[in-house]
Amino acid sequence: MKKIVFGLAISLLVIQVIHSQGSTEYSGGYKVKLNEDGSKYFRIIAWGQFWAQYNDNVADDASKFNLSVRRARLLTYTQLNKKFLILTHFGLNSLNGNNQSAIGTGSNSQLFFHDFWGEWSYDDKHQIGAGLHYWNGISRLNSASTLNFMTLDNNRQSWAVLGLSDQFARHIGVYMKGKFGKLFYNLSLDEAGTNNLQADIVPTPDGAAIYGGRRLLGSRDAGKLVQGYFAYNFLDQESNFLPYKVGSYLGSKEVFNIGAGFLVHPNGSVVANTAGDLSGEDVSIFAVDVFYDAPLGADGSAITAYAVYQNNDYGRDFTLGTTYDSGNMLYAHVGYLLAGETDKTRFQPYVSFQNRNVDAMDDSANRLGIGGNIYFTGHHSKLSFEYSNFKYGDNDSTGVFTVQAMIYL
Repeated sequence: MKKIVFGLAISLLVIQVIHSQGSTEYSGGYKVKLNEDGSKYFRIIAWGQFWAQYNDNVADDASKFNLSVRRARLLTYTQLNKKFLILTHFGLNSLNGNNQSAIGTGSNSQLFFHDFWGEWSYDDKHQIGAGLHYWNGISRLNSASTLNFMTLDNNRQSWAVLGLSDQFARHIGVYMKGKFGKLFYNLSLDEAGTNNLQADIVPTPDGAAIYGGRRLLGSRDAGKLVQGYFAYNFLDQESNFLPYKVGSYLGSKEVFNIGAGFLVHPNGSVVANTAGDLSGEDVSIFAVDVFYDAPLGADGSAITAYAVYQNNDYGRDFTLGTTYDSGNMLYAHVGYLLAGETDKTRFQPYVSFQNRNVDAMDDSANRLGIGGNIYFTGHHSKLSFEYSNFKYGDNDSTGVFTVQAMIYL
């Protein structure tokens, strides 16, 4: 059955961190100096997104039109000197009429820490840190910034363990990151979460694996995972000051990167034999990707292109809804920024495509997205729209149309 969703999201970024957001028309950002030369300072970001959605594929007693707060966040980071940084990211996601708490303190409250880490530099090019962090492995899209997507939103399957081993794409752990010339890297050793999207499920005899290693086998055998990502920057060098990867530079840089990454969680998943005895299966996810963003001429036109191949092994015949499954994935998108003056309204049509081979059903899942961005002031003020068509195995395809308005200052 066809489903048409009309979404309107208003996103307000009050204050920007220039290292992570990739806007091409704004080089400031709100910086509070703590000494005269500015070597001691802190920065602040705040942003929110409001959605209004229409969905004609709902139960008879449900409203087809709904309002929600998609994101409300506050992020700060502070450097007292070049050797030390602390970052805090706090907020909520998807607050709606069904999960509101009467006085804001109930079990349905969505407010939580997204990030909280401290970082120490042992020289100008290499740093180590610890805390609840976003220095993810696997691919560029697994560390995407939500403020400068080229597509309407991220490719969901690229956040490959969101809610399975982490807290909303963040792990508690220790990390190291840096660069050797044009080669950028980040590596981490992390705790796996006990409570996840399969917290109430146990494996059935000879059935599919479930992601419950730490809960069912214990933290000694299944409590840790390792992940990392490496990217070689052939042309302009990107910043790795913060982990949030830019989606489109709108032709303000000439970037060509090839990357590779991984995540390995020993005994992360659990299966049961015929007798019901449990054993662990390693979760391993690997990817290679390529990113290209460059101006095409003096007329202001530009191209943004990205492709990734990702192999997902969550254990035997693992599936969870239509989001997670053992198998492999090929995803790509390309956008073309039409010629125009940088301080005028610009238009960027794009297309994206995802194909997944799913082991459990010996079939595939496919998603096609066709859309565009109207940039009024770069990523600061834009209107985005996308039609997507998704088909999972032999299920009926689902069509979704979304419009989003976004502003940040």
